[in-house]
Amino acid sequence: MTSRSKLDALAFSRIGGIAAIAFAALIVLANVIMIPAGLPLTGADLGEVTAFFATERLAVGIGSALTPAAWILATLFGAGALAALWRSERDRRDAWSVVGLAGLALQNVTFGGVVATRLALTSTAPHDRSATAALWALHDAVFTLNGTFLALALLGLSIGGRRSGLIPPWHSALGLLAAALQFSSATLAYWVIDNGGLLGFLGLLGWLMWVVWIVAYGIVLIRQASETPARASIAL
Repeated sequence: MTSRSKLDALAFSRIGGIAAIAFAALIVLANVIMIPAGLPLTGADLGEVTAFFATERLAVGIGSALTPAAWILATLFGAGALAALWRSERDRRDAWSVVGLAGLALQNVTFGGVVATRLALTSTAPHDRSATAALWALHDAVFTLNGTFLALALLGLSIGGRRSGLIPPWHSALGLLAAALQFSSATLAYWVIDNGGLLGFLGLLGWLMWVVWIVAYGIVLIRQASETPARASIAL
């Protein structure tokens, strides 16, 4: 890789780092809007679901309006991490960063189904109880199974980042623990949906760790891009 190419990769890594932090801010903001409004938890009673989607359509609309930008930011983060890790991985014939980017892309698509279902519920909840019940069951299933792809993103970028020396051991360990929790929640989806309770907290705890993990990853990418351009430019 030429010195100019190194600088270009660093510049893109900085973009990915900023995107990671902005992504985390958007998904937290969406939840800050919807959870206080009464967004039902997985496995919630149909009456609670109907009441929320019939009366809190604005909160659902605002939450859904934030997600397209979040999906773009998540993709930029994944691409930025790939740019930072690819040279090292190519030398080792690894592809963990590609696994992580694939996980991010798949979770974007899957969560698109979650948001689309929520928007559909705002139309069915006031009028059609059976359609609301079916849509909410679909929502819970897709939402819980989405943990598979979050786990894939966490796994790939945690292992890739650690093997390349980009992230410290604690950061990688946090990502792998969050991945285990997300994957466990997805694997136990039937029981999570049916019973909720403590099983429902597997995914929630994994999600909170995911937010901390991605913010920390963004800081690492920005810091790496800020610390090394001067050294890379010497060879220009």
